Amino acid sequence: MATNISDAFARKLGAFVALSATELDVLSRLHRRRRTFVAGHDLVHQGQSEQAAYILSSGWVCSYKSQPDGSRQIIDFQIPGDFLGLRSILLHTSDHGIEPIVEIEAAEVLRQDLLDAFARTPRLATAVLWAASRDEAMVVEHLVGLGRRNASERMAHMLLELGARLALVGMGDKSGYDCPLTQYHLADALGLSAVHVNRVLRQLREERLVTFRGGHVTFDDYPRLVALADFDPAYLDQMGPMLR
Repeated sequence: MATNISDAFARKLGAFVALSATELDVLSRLHRRRRTFVAGHDLVHQGQSEQAAYILSSGWVCSYKSQPDGSRQIIDFQIPGDFLGLRSILLHTSDHGIEPIVEIEAAEVLRQDLLDAFARTPRLATAVLWAASRDEAMVVEHLVGLGRRNASERMAHMLLELGARLALVGMGDKSGYDCPLTQYHLADALGLSAVHVNRVLRQLREERLVTFRGGHVTFDDYPRLVALADFDPAYLDQMGPMLR
């Protein structure tokens, strides 16, 4: 399902700040440099010093940390409306890589563009800070999942979280959503083997909780899946603008 680049980003930031016409205009100027990236080729490399970030328009990407043995831990998946590589323009070097999962379109945002936008509209800067803080809250929740949830709970929680995030930008609801992730992506994100991921997804399907097939997640019994994962979306902070 396609979505407009500025609409998705504005909808996400609008969950925290009720954006004015002026702020929306400044936001639209951050989308001038649009680029397309193919799947499998990093747009941000772990350790790079070039200072550029991106606002994702279409497609999905993953952010990850590489290990010396060649393995990787996926930190998170990004969807349309997400800011990619924000730390790469605020830090001297990027501390993680970002790889498109499918072909994507994104707007390149240079460091000075972002600083100029923040200087013109401090409320927009506050909204971006909120988005970064929410991303940190998700990483904390993922850490809890890796350390304290069993495999089924981890999987259920991640699928529910992705559904809630996609709903915010109009790309999903409590019935389900399109999802291009493979079992290998899920394995690298959840700390499981691909074989274990396959087993867990089959178990959840047989229990008529959720079905992940043909690039689509279908919530067969949303309330029971929420109960299994003990999923409380409060950490996503999508209840409505705090600044009006």
